[in-house]
Amino acid sequence: MVGSSIAGGGESATTNKKKALTIAISLGISIVLFTFILKVSTAFVSIPQQTWSIISGTIIIIFGLVTVFPKIWEKIPFVSKLSISSNKLLGAGYQKKSFWGDVIIGASLGPVFSTCSPTYFVILATVLPQSLLAGLVDLIAYAVGLSGMVLLVAFLGQKIVGKLGSLSDPNGIFKKVLGILFIILGLFIILGYDKVLETKILTSGVFDITTVEQKLLNLTAGLKTSTCDAATCTPEISLTSTSTKIINRPRGIPAPEITNPSGFINTNGEPITISQFKGKKIVLIDFWTYSCINCQRSLPYVNAWYDKYKDQGLEIIGIHTPEFAFEKVKENVENAVRKLGIKYPVVMDSNYGTWGAFDNNSWPRKYLIDERGQIIYDHIGEGKYDNTELVIQNALKNLHAGDQMAIAKGIVAPTNAIDATNIKVGSPEIYFGSARNEYLLNGNQGIGGIQNFQIPQTILKNSLYLGGTWNIQNEYAEGQGPSTVVFNYKAKNVYMVASADKPITLHIYIDNVKMKDVVVLENTLYTLLEGADYGEHLLRIETDGAGLKAFTFTFG
Repeated sequence: MVGSSIAGGGESATTNKKKALTIAISLGISIVLFTFILKVSTAFVSIPQQTWSIISGTIIIIFGLVTVFPKIWEKIPFVSKLSISSNKLLGAGYQKKSFWGDVIIGASLGPVFSTCSPTYFVILATVLPQSLLAGLVDLIAYAVGLSGMVLLVAFLGQKIVGKLGSLSDPNGIFKKVLGILFIILGLFIILGYDKVLETKILTSGVFDITTVEQKLLNLTAGLKTSTCDAATCTPEISLTSTSTKIINRPRGIPAPEITNPSGFINTNGEPITISQFKGKKIVLIDFWTYSCINCQRSLPYVNAWYDKYKDQGLEIIGIHTPEFAFEKVKENVENAVRKLGIKYPVVMDSNYGTWGAFDNNSWPRKYLIDERGQIIYDHIGEGKYDNTELVIQNALKNLHAGDQMAIAKGIVAPTNAIDATNIKVGSPEIYFGSARNEYLLNGNQGIGGIQNFQIPQTILKNSLYLGGTWNIQNEYAEGQGPSTVVFNYKAKNVYMVASADKPITLHIYIDNVKMKDVVVLENTLYTLLEGADYGEHLLRIETDGAGLKAFTFTFG
């Protein structure tokens, strides 16, 4: 009967195992189908996430009610007729009814689980748009893993319930308590309190599943991307890796070549390759993108290394792999290169060719290639600049082992650089566009189009709130009139990637105190605040009219 729990009492162990298996398989299949409905079918694209939550929550509430009052199910006329018909058709109406009830329960959880995980979000927003096959493989792996955990919990629950004696009575108090919990869960899902509770748990630091999942993501290659600061990498998503290491590839495997470039800067228009420096120079490859604050903070060191070692055999090649569409425009990249004082060659990697050839997944990331064309060093993110420079010096010594060239000593200390070791940011990178807006709490995540927002009275930490009418696009949200953005963050500095078709003024408030105005026009990274401490503060941005295109918040 549908009212039986996964660990149900009064049923055989074999029946319970079949029940758990049915629910788990239905859950996995529904996640895959639900994802492709959202991604492929235009018929469902305008259905808000709240609708799916209402459907799922209602089914779970019904499940809970039947668990508390098991006789309700048999008193429903339609169910009674269905049961009789099933008995006539199969001679096992009870079992059929139970099977499809379990299928419905498992399937109803699919849309719920599909919006709870950063791992799922990376697959949905990053892998599927790039590769249907890779996305399908990752999605199936995610569904199998989740369903496996559901089975594990179910089987353990059966063993526990089996030892409870009278507590496992389907009409007993224990089953009724479980039913009440299902009802509460369904109400939480319908009212959106599941997301509120989840956010509180994740931001409390007590149980940081996001970090665990992102560590697992960092072990995989390919299309998963992240930006890295001194303490974390965030896909946007959060990878805890800034360690310096000798790359774990066997020496003798050559570095990949620059692949499918879309333009060259600081090369007099001439193409550049890595192999042209083989036997002649040491090459430092720096993956970056100009709107990334973490990349910008590392550039003073890269510029200083180029000035210091370019005449001693070091060549630096910046690989500009864009995060947003506007970073594919050569004029925008050229302007950024000029403003950031970059003198070394920059390759535009707008098609992710070199990114893919290096199996890269992070901004910024540096690879050092020796004179034999072999990668000898790999560093993700900011920080550890002294270690990187020592490796450069040693590589140059090996390059000039047969001559008398003296390699410059000491460690550079750019005056315009930020000491990344002291950064204590407590907020992740926040995206406004529907492709990655999993931190949007007062709107429909992952759904594009015009939406109306109201700022609630309670503002949770690290949750994005919009006010007014916004047009949610894949990469950004565009205000359709006077607009408000509210975010409770923990950091010292606040940055925003934004643009506008005509100048628009942002009024910046911190803890309800007016701090400054920032005029937005070109597609770039804007500094909203340079604070005095790494405390928790409430940011509020107000605009007087339409036109703000908000891409991301980043923190430092």
